[in-house]
Amino acid sequence: MRDNKQFLSNGPFVENRLPNGLAIASNHVPHVNSIAIGIWTNAGSREDPAHMGGLAHFLEHAVFKGTHSRDYIAIARCIEQVGGYIDAFTTKENTCLYIRCLKEHGALAFDLLADLVCNPVFPEDEIEKEKEVVIEEIHGINDSPEELIFDQFDDLAFPKHSLGPSILGTEQSVTNITTQALRAFMQRYYTAKNMLVTVVGNMSHDEVMLYSEKSFSGVSTDRKPSSGIRTFSEKDYSTFFTRQKKPLYQAHVLHGRAVARDDRFFYSLLLLNTILSGGMSSMLNLELREKNALAYNAYSSLTFFEDTTLLNVYAGTDPENTRQTLRIIQGILNAETLSEVSGEELLAAKNKLTSELVMEMEKMTHRMSKAARDIFYFGNTIDLEEKLAGIKNVTGEDLGQAAEYLQMDMDASTLIYEPDEE
Repeated sequence: MRDNKQFLSNGPFVENRLPNGLAIASNHVPHVNSIAIGIWTNAGSREDPAHMGGLAHFLEHAVFKGTHSRDYIAIARCIEQVGGYIDAFTTKENTCLYIRCLKEHGALAFDLLADLVCNPVFPEDEIEKEKEVVIEEIHGINDSPEELIFDQFDDLAFPKHSLGPSILGTEQSVTNITTQALRAFMQRYYTAKNMLVTVVGNMSHDEVMLYSEKSFSGVSTDRKPSSGIRTFSEKDYSTFFTRQKKPLYQAHVLHGRAVARDDRFFYSLLLLNTILSGGMSSMLNLELREKNALAYNAYSSLTFFEDTTLLNVYAGTDPENTRQTLRIIQGILNAETLSEVSGEELLAAKNKLTSELVMEMEKMTHRMSKAARDIFYFGNTIDLEEKLAGIKNVTGEDLGQAAEYLQMDMDASTLIYEPDEE
C-alpha cells in the first residue's frame, strides 16, 4: 500500500534563513509538476495609519503598477505567457503575493515576486487610476450585504482598535493615500526579518534556497521597527446590539464574540466550529434550515488573530423570522448546549475536520498558505500529523471547556440588517 505521507510530500517543511534574515520554508512534493511560491509580509490592515485606512491593501495593488524593469503590462504577461498565474491578497495581519506555475518556470516566478517587493516605482498616474479601482472594490462590498455585515460588525466591535477598520478602507481614506505613504509603509514593514517566503511543489529545498538567495537578497535589511506587538484586551471590545435599515428584501443576522487568544483551546475551537457549520449535518444547518426552514444560508466563522479569536454566526432570513433565528443561534451557542455534544457528534466532527485538512494538503497554494499562517501564528510550521493528533486527542470535556471559554469574559454582539420598507 502507498505511504500517504510520502505520497503527499517528501517529508515535512524545511525552514531556513537567508543571510539578510529573510525566512524561507519549503515542502518538496515530487509527484506534481508545479510549484506555488508566496512572499509574505507580517503587516496588514492592523498596521494602517489612522487617516489612511486600506493602505496595506492598496500597496498590494500598487506594486503591480510597475517596477524599475517592468511596466504593469509586462508584470502580468511575463508569468501568464508561460501558463502561470499571479495573485495577491491582504488580511488584517498579513499581505501575500503568490505565483503558481510549472516547475520549469520557477526561476522566473522567484524573479518576478522579488521585483515586485524590492523594486516598485509607484507611477503617479497609475496610482491615481488604481484608487478608482479600489473604490469600485469597496462599492462591490457595499452592494453585498453578506460581506458588508462582517466589515461593519468589526467596526462596531472594535471602535478604537486596529481590528475594527475594513481591510479595504473607505473611499475617503483611499483617496488620502500618497506615493510617499506607500514608500514609507514599505520601508517600515517590507523588511527581511518581517517577511517570509513559502514554497510548495516539485522543487527541492536546496533549489529553493538557491533561487531565494539569487532573487531575494535585495530585500531591505532596514532595522527600523517592523510590526509592533499586537495586543487585545476586554476594553478593546465593545458589546452591542444594532439594527440597521438597508434597501434589501432579506434580513441578515450576524452574532458573535471575541476572546483573548488561548492556544489550549485551539483544536477544540476548530472542532466546535465544525460542529456548528461543517456541512449539511451541522447544528446550524439542521436547526435553521432543515428543522425550522428559517434560512437557506447559515454558517459560523472562526478567525484566529495573533492576540484574539473571533467566532461569528451568520444567517440570512425572512424579516419576520429575525427574532426566532437569533434566538435559535443564541441557543446553539449556549455553553451548556455545546457541552452536551454527544460522542458520536464529536467523532463525526473529527472525521470531517481530519478529511478537510488532508484534502486541503493536496492543493499546492493552500499548503503554501497554511505554512505561512502556522509560522506567523505559532512561530514554526506544524506537521499535518501533529495537527491530526491534536484533533484526535480532543475530548468531550475539552469541548465543554472551550465552549465555556468562549463565553467567559464578554457578552456576544449582534448586528442585524433589516429591509427598508419605505
